[in-house]
Amino acid sequence: MYILETDNVVKQYAGHRALDGVSISVKRGSIFGLLGPNGAGKTTLLRIINRITAPDSGSLLFNGRPMQAGDITNIGYLPEERGLYKKMKAGEHALYLAQLKGLSRKEALSRLKSYFDKMEIHDWWNRKIEELSKGMAQKIQFIVTVIHEPELLIFDEPFSGFDPVNTQLLKNEILALRDKGSTIVFSTHNMASVEELCDDIALLNKSQCVLKGNIGEIKRSYGANVYKIVFRGSIEDVDSLISGEHELLETSAEQHNITAIKVRSENGNKLLSAILPLVEIVEYSESMPTMNDIFISVVRSGMEETLTENSLIT
Repeated sequence: MYILETDNVVKQYAGHRALDGVSISVKRGSIFGLLGPNGAGKTTLLRIINRITAPDSGSLLFNGRPMQAGDITNIGYLPEERGLYKKMKAGEHALYLAQLKGLSRKEALSRLKSYFDKMEIHDWWNRKIEELSKGMAQKIQFIVTVIHEPELLIFDEPFSGFDPVNTQLLKNEILALRDKGSTIVFSTHNMASVEELCDDIALLNKSQCVLKGNIGEIKRSYGANVYKIVFRGSIEDVDSLISGEHELLETSAEQHNITAIKVRSENGNKLLSAILPLVEIVEYSESMPTMNDIFISVVRSGMEETLTENSLIT
């Protein structure tokens, strides 16, 4: 079942169409990546989902019915532009925001103390927000976003400002929230994080959704019949075979007479069968494109189409 669906959403701003018929579907209990270059419309869509602004047309469903104002209590939103009261103490501020989200003071204190320990900022409870680093302040905002345990969590560039250690800490917490039943939507430019965390994605470009679906299926659809073969032996052992029927893309020699090659072949099974009698196979795998490769390919394709259209107009 889908927890969130947008159908043909359109949003116009003073001569600029921020969203042009965008439709996405987010499965309950999944992690969904909302991707796209700067200005593609991601933040506008997130603001519409959070009822900060309204679409000009189109509809939104929450748990299978038209979204209502009260549904916002079941959503936690971490915007890209953070905002905390700098003169307030971290614990006091977090407690204030947790109570605004409906928690009793006792329950809020209990959950906050646990999260401050988990996010490794317990020593900063009585320090003012202005004394915190950007990363520490961002941890506070993350905590108050999830503290009321909403059904749907939306993070806009959640890893911005984090070092690798704290990025991994946050990723682990996102996975833990997913495992507890939350659905997560996040927007990011970090394609490695997308591959690591997301089940499904939607890629926006120039206000439209140009690619969406399961990550594994998308990667397979963009596969180029490229295979990595690691074998014990020299390249000469298989050179005539490769050059005769297949395209050799890359060769690298490793220790102990082990060679790694990348080959483009229309039939991977046939290629493996032909090589097996010649060398000792150490590793054989299909090389799938990364989400970064796919992102660049799709966005560049859109840019080329625009240039072509403009040249025809002129």
